[in-house]
This record gives sequence, C-alpha cells and structure tokens, in this order.
Amino acid sequence: MARLPRLVIPNQPHHIIQRGIDRQTIFRDADDYMFFLARLRDAAKQFKVAIHAYVLMPNHFHLLATPADAQGLARMMQWIGRFYVPYFNQKQDRVGTLWQGRYKATVIDTDRYFMLCCRYIETNPVRAGLVAMPSDYHWSSYLHHVGLKSDPLIVDHALYWGLGNTPFEREATYKEMAERALTSVEVLELVDATNKGWALGSDKFKLALEKQSKQRVSPAKRGRPSKSTADKNKDS
Repeated sequence: MARLPRLVIPNQPHHIIQRGIDRQTIFRDADDYMFFLARLRDAAKQFKVAIHAYVLMPNHFHLLATPADAQGLARMMQWIGRFYVPYFNQKQDRVGTLWQGRYKATVIDTDRYFMLCCRYIETNPVRAGLVAMPSDYHWSSYLHHVGLKSDPLIVDHALYWGLGNTPFEREATYKEMAERALTSVEVLELVDATNKGWALGSDKFKLALEKQSKQRVSPAKRGRPSKSTADKNKDS
C-alpha cells in the first residue's frame, strides 16, 4: 500500500521527531549540538519556518515549528541533513545515513496542544533520566522560555506572549506550567499522533484540516461501514 503524503499545513504548528538509525547516538559532544543548532537556525530562516521549541537528545530530536508554506518544513529538514550528516560521519569516521527513515510529524491544534507540546519537548530530558530539572539541560529551548538565556533560534508564539504582560510574568507562568508533570495519556497521545502522522486536535479541527488539505488527517474508523454507507458505495 502506498503511504499517504505527509500532512503539512502552512501557518500551523507541527511537532517533529527525527531519530538516529537503530537508536544510535547522533550528538556525541557539545560541538555536535552547537553545529546542529547553527545549521537549524540557518535552515529555518532560509525556508521560513518558525521554531517555537526544541530539544536535542543524544539519539533523537524534537521540534515544534510553524512553516510559512507547504514545502518549507521538508526543505528545512533535508537541508539540515545535507550539512549535519556529512559533518558527523567525517568526525566519527562512519558512512551512510544517520536517520531512522523519514522524520515524523503531526499538525497540532494550537489552542489545545501547543503549550502541552512545548512542555513535552522541553521536559523530555527529565523523563529520560538525563537531568533532574529541565533547567539543568543545555540543549533545549526551556532556558529561553524561563528567561535564563536568550535563544536566537526561537520565535515566540502568540500563546507564549499571552502568558503575561511582561517578560517576567511570561517566564514565571511558563516555569509554573512546565513544573506540572504530563500524564501518561498526554504523552502517549502526542507521541502516537506524531509517529503515525495523524493530526492532533478536536474533531472540528480535523474536519477543517481535511477541507483545507483535501486529504485524510486521521485514521479511518474500524469496523464494517454503516448500511447507509454501504448502500451509497454500492450505487457509486
């Protein structure tokens, strides 16, 4: 069965995951992280993709990003691979691909899932047992959002600006939100949608996306079709 085209909606946030092949390490030292972030910043600017949140884990990375057009996201990811993979291979004396297939992505309902996705991404190192607090991890956008450093890669979303009238209010509110642990259901829902490429949001949100994209954005319901549907298909 031919795979469905990846769902990309301009001006809508997307959660993206790219993993190392066979769960191999893709960042081995600080130079690797910094080189990747520099290339990501270049690519995001070149292809008009706003990066709202990120985390670089040793064997994968997450992005929360909004593309300005339907091609920008794929072009950004291809461009990063074109520069980062040869850099890493030469440094580690290896050959071949570094990625575990195509990157995974899902379009998210901004109102319901944007801040949740930010929290999920930036607290990933804590859930993985790499650090005790998200502020202890240097390779994510968390430090930017809580005011501990300014990150030139990040384009703050309107929802983040809405957290307070001053930088101090926004940073304090975000820190308080991030300290609330995500439930296992929230994590599973987000990861499952991203891995499978289905949109994440309300039924109303998904219906609007289907009309806009002219493609299916969620899995078909299991079971036999209703009698009315079967009769309609018989007549078509």
